[in-house]
Amino acid sequence: MSTRQRKRSKLKPLLLPVSCLLIISYFAYHAVEGEYGLSAHARLADKRAVLEHELAGVRGDRLKLERQVRLMRSQSLDTDLVDERARRALNLAHRNDVVIFIDRSSVFSKN
Repeated sequence: MSTRQRKRSKLKPLLLPVSCLLIISYFAYHAVEGEYGLSAHARLADKRAVLEHELAGVRGDRLKLERQVRLMRSQSLDTDLVDERARRALNLAHRNDVVIFIDRSSVFSKN
């Protein structure tokens, strides 16, 4: 009966710890720099802050427009006032209107 003796490898006991270290470092890298990692979380938080600021501005604009629309509803409108403002804004008059021109310089000057 013959026995064979082998020289023990110095690398074989290191194979499992090194492979585990590589796997752990792979997952650690992607936990920080990956698509869902810490860096992406910080970028999304910055983008969220910008979008919330923009949303606040848009909400303010919407409130202003809703107030203007509320004033233009037929229940709250004075038709004579609307007619007067429309004519003044368009610089138009109806053919039956009487227009009186006032010289503002003579009204406000002290004689």
